[in-house]
Amino acid sequence: MPEAPQQWIAPLAPVPVNATVTVPGSKSETNRALVLAALSSGPSAITGGLEARDTALMRDALRTLGVTIEENGDVWVVTPPEQFTAGGTIDCGLAGTVMRFVPPLAALAGGEVGFDGDRQAYDRPMEPLLGALAALGATVEGDRMALPFMISGDPALRGGSVMLDASASSQFVSGLLLIGARLADGLDLRHQGPSIPSTGHIGMTVSMLRQRGVRVDDTQPNRWIVAPGEIKPRDVVIEPDVANAAPFLGAALLTGGRIAIPRWPSTTGQPAPQLRAVLEKFGGKVSFQGDSLVVRGRNELHGIDIWLNDASELTPVVAALAALALQSSHIHGVAHIRGHETDRLAALESNLDALGARVRQTHDGLIIHPHVLAGISWPTYADHRMVHAGALLGLVVDEITLDDVSCVGKTMPDFVERWQKMIDDSVAAEQVAGRLDASP
Repeated sequence: MPEAPQQWIAPLAPVPVNATVTVPGSKSETNRALVLAALSSGPSAITGGLEARDTALMRDALRTLGVTIEENGDVWVVTPPEQFTAGGTIDCGLAGTVMRFVPPLAALAGGEVGFDGDRQAYDRPMEPLLGALAALGATVEGDRMALPFMISGDPALRGGSVMLDASASSQFVSGLLLIGARLADGLDLRHQGPSIPSTGHIGMTVSMLRQRGVRVDDTQPNRWIVAPGEIKPRDVVIEPDVANAAPFLGAALLTGGRIAIPRWPSTTGQPAPQLRAVLEKFGGKVSFQGDSLVVRGRNELHGIDIWLNDASELTPVVAALAALALQSSHIHGVAHIRGHETDRLAALESNLDALGARVRQTHDGLIIHPHVLAGISWPTYADHRMVHAGALLGLVVDEITLDDVSCVGKTMPDFVERWQKMIDDSVAAEQVAGRLDASP
């Protein structure tokens, strides 16, 4: 169950932020690594996996299917079963990776597996994935093709050719690719429909499969062919979560400060290049010092016109920055985030309008006209990314009160502590430099 709501007044930044911020492991990589370890031919160790609600739900889901997971500090040893077990009910919470990656595994179990989740999860798109699993030979039962539902699987599922529309979520493709090698005839998966969002995450899935010896042919547009065969065990170290770094880096822009993020991934399926482009378009200076990404702000933001289809998780942070820019901004290519944890476009329009900005939804994004902002209650809609946006605005707008900060535990349970530490470290740096009175 989600935590009880916790109100939080986002702290103002009394000085430009100046800190080094460590960011926990990538949720996307962590949950893919867990699923692949569960599908492999032997034990795997995962080091530095994200410890958050989404990854805890994934581990519990895999255990329901008979997977053994031993947790020793930041090292998790995953031992797959001979065959996935049936008979349980899996709690998906509000985690897209759980509700889209685990049903394909359940299709390989020898019996019925139930799926349920938070009430908000009932509205998240699932039909294309469940339809594809039915076409592959699994039985899907439920009042509608969405949570809650039941899957009756078959360990000898044949696989073969299947077509789906993945325009609502790239996770539909990733979820099927993850089991492709375990199907007797492999998988020939084709997308038919409007463009797929967040294709970098499909690239992450394909790369992680290849690292485990799986042959994937993705040379044709909107088609992936996975050869049947072994998924080899592999020990991995999880890279930092780029989307969770975004509000901290945005803080440098808003306050004219400097933020460094260590262990920044040099090659990744996460939206790291897109985030760098966003920061630079707003007027930030982005550089590397060793393995750290360093962002410096100039205390003023330019309006931007940007396509975020492959980095839609960044939309709430980008919208918050745009509301404080000097010119208007236009965000394109993110129509699909209406089906995320909440309707993010409607939530951002409502919240930013209430603050004083003028915001209009388009068919696939937002037009944001900045204005002098005043503090309000900031509804989070059980959405961790709305917490990021509210916290960012609260650095420079007094009395931004988030109605529920607990939902940030989905991907970063200690976000509030890290956010406050960033501010406290910045104040301490100013005092050491003699630019701020250290007296009480």
